[in-house]
Amino acid sequence: MKGVDDAFLGVGDKPGLDIWCIVGSSLVPVAKSLHGKFYTGNAYIILNTTELKSGVRRHDVHYWVGEEAKEEDCLMASDKAVELDAALGSNTVQCREAQGEESDKFLSYFRPCVIPVQGSFFSQLKGSGDKSNQITMFRCQGEHVACVTEVPFSRSSLDHKSVFIVDTPSKIFLFSGCNSSMQTRARALDVVKHLKENRHAGRCEIAAIDDGKLVGDSDAGEFWNLFGGYAPIPRDLPDAVREEPMTELSKKLIWINKRTLVPMETHLLDREMLNSDRSYILDCSTEIFLWMGMTTLVSERKSSVTSLEDYVYSQNRSSNVRTVIMTEGHETADFKMHFQHWPKNVELKLYEAGREKVAAIFKHQGYDVTEIPEDEPQKLISCNGNLKVWLVDRGSVTHLCTEEQEDLYTGDCYIIQYSYVENGKDYHLFFAWYGKNSVKEDSVAAASLMSSMADSVKGHAVVAQVFEGREPELFFSVFKSLIIFKGGRSAAYKNSILQKSDTNGCHQKDGVALFRVQGLKHDCVQAIQVDLVASSLNSSHCYILQDGGSFFTWLGSLSSQSDHDLLDRMMNKLCPLKQSLVVREGSEPDRFWKVLGGRSEYSKEKRVRGWPADPNLYTCKFEQDLLKVKEVFSFCQDDLATEETLVLDCKEEIYVWVGLHSDVTSKEQALNVGKMFLQADILQHGRSIETTTVYVISEGDEPAFFTSFFNWDSSKQSPMLGNSFERKLALLKGLAPKLETPDRVLRRPSLRRPGVSSEPTTPEQQQQPPTRRAFGSASAGRFARERSPLPPSPTPSQSPRSRSSSTTPTPTSTAARRLFPASLHASSEAVLSAGTTARRR
Repeated sequence: MKGVDDAFLGVGDKPGLDIWCIVGSSLVPVAKSLHGKFYTGNAYIILNTTELKSGVRRHDVHYWVGEEAKEEDCLMASDKAVELDAALGSNTVQCREAQGEESDKFLSYFRPCVIPVQGSFFSQLKGSGDKSNQITMFRCQGEHVACVTEVPFSRSSLDHKSVFIVDTPSKIFLFSGCNSSMQTRARALDVVKHLKENRHAGRCEIAAIDDGKLVGDSDAGEFWNLFGGYAPIPRDLPDAVREEPMTELSKKLIWINKRTLVPMETHLLDREMLNSDRSYILDCSTEIFLWMGMTTLVSERKSSVTSLEDYVYSQNRSSNVRTVIMTEGHETADFKMHFQHWPKNVELKLYEAGREKVAAIFKHQGYDVTEIPEDEPQKLISCNGNLKVWLVDRGSVTHLCTEEQEDLYTGDCYIIQYSYVENGKDYHLFFAWYGKNSVKEDSVAAASLMSSMADSVKGHAVVAQVFEGREPELFFSVFKSLIIFKGGRSAAYKNSILQKSDTNGCHQKDGVALFRVQGLKHDCVQAIQVDLVASSLNSSHCYILQDGGSFFTWLGSLSSQSDHDLLDRMMNKLCPLKQSLVVREGSEPDRFWKVLGGRSEYSKEKRVRGWPADPNLYTCKFEQDLLKVKEVFSFCQDDLATEETLVLDCKEEIYVWVGLHSDVTSKEQALNVGKMFLQADILQHGRSIETTTVYVISEGDEPAFFTSFFNWDSSKQSPMLGNSFERKLALLKGLAPKLETPDRVLRRPSLRRPGVSSEPTTPEQQQQPPTRRAFGSASAGRFARERSPLPPSPTPSQSPRSRSSSTTPTPTSTAARRLFPASLHASSEAVLSAGTTARRR
């Protein structure tokens, strides 16, 4: 390829890392065994290739610049990054990484840490000298990835907000500043383990030193003797004033016109301002973006990158600003959020063309292909569980009998409990299902009632909020068959209908109705009552049309034989012993259209299941009643820290995971965290609580449909005593972990065999308020008495003690929302006054 280095030809075909070091005017590939070892005198090109669930490969390009690298190497690195992007089809995002200021995404490739090495790349061939008798000192920052910086071995390097590692020939000391977070301390232990295994061959002692603790601690005395004796550490300087949110006036959009920077005058940024034959710089203070139009040449892009470097250096911001480079059509969510009305990505309808091409290939090879079979549905949960359904009605619940529990109504709210056994453990999955036409009184009470019922069962409880029309496959899979009718059973709904004097559309046994039939497999089928008009039809589905005592079964032209089998099964349930008139699309009798009110247009496009979304993990923190969200890159099971609340985002579903030591103390609060996360719209999907299923999972209660997103190690689920730092320290020192012992008052040990269902306590059965309990995990144990509710918001005159240990200037993707608005408290009080179980606040 013209203008592209030969070293980049054919790269990016396989998932993983490719790294090149810039030596003179050449690119030298770095061996896999040396990945993560960067020399301060060099610049590097890093390509990370990941394969998405859709089969598409995503490429992220970084160029890392050592603090002692030559200026010509830095410029060459930026040019080569542009060439690599061109070799990969101009669909990458390029990030500049300065030593000591690396982004979390970059550091996540090299867990547990990156420790730059003094010297140059070829110094490894000459030998770097014997450092076995030297003492080195590192500062560790970051809660999910460790940002490690070597600092002078001096008392003046210490502070109260970071974690420090002092590596001596025979012992590694970990010093934790009093204002450092537990997550940062735990992450620093991963670095200690790395040093022990790689520098000491696993043979050295480890000592943990707490800031300010001296009495009776021999390790602390030994630590301070390294510095010539103990002396107080000066008080940390106050953190910089919190940066105000970026305003339109503080953002700068600059057009690069042949190396000349031309500021653009505008008060509001709009997508239409970006032309495909130009390049632009968007300066957002701590983050600077370079956007290059899709029709720009490689030479023009190299020139634009040079202009970006000059712009950053001219303002002395090279050490504390993050630069991101992208090509039109591959913008990041962080970039798009600065513009008004950024258009949504249009999904191409490739099914028909793709099906014809694949069929042609098979026919060419001698196969007769009439329909490409669909994949077998994935098994999500055990099919041998026990189902119970309750109707929510004016702040209380009514248990439905077996004959009624598979009939739901759009005007009601329901609580569904599915109990099953998984790996010898009892699990209870609770859904709060909200009908489209349910009244506010019932919908407000449903979440509170579900949380109370989930807290009352023995075993591992998971709760979820589901809205009609947005049900996940997991919801349908707990029903053998399900019919959703128009109308409602609850007194609150019936009262609202009487007040409106509107009963049109409510299902009547011998009335007129249209049902869409769908299903996952032969033993999981649903019939959804839809509007009685021809426009409700779709060629991809089958339908049942009821006209009094007679029935039509309509077969869409794009429906499959499996759809027809589901239709027969649903006919036997909906109207047993009744014969139906089979009608194929295109051959409908006049009477069929008359029942529907006449012919009209309807969808005739094939509906196919889209590719599953690739999950993203985010931490959620509350600072002064505001929710802050930050992505965890290259996540794994170890990122589920017991002190945190995290959200696993799967686009159509989100999972709110709550650690035992998190500030979130009830399942209802966790559901509100999920709601606020969706309102933040981090990925700009335009979602809301009504369009997304929200699951709440507590530490120790993780079911298989959640752990499948991780390389899960079930041995790490043991309820160890202490916070994340104490747990890791015990394992690193080889101590037998102490397990949490269940509180016999709050959680009596179960004598039941696995598989015997646990009956939840409904509000009517509770004679007195329940004992105050922990979040609801089966492994909560002794921490139930130690938990505390969310602290009140500090007044303007108060200065809350900072717990953040990271001073890395990499900006955090944040979204702010009020934690619990007054309307929420008012709604909760209304539910409690209606007789529901008192819950933890």
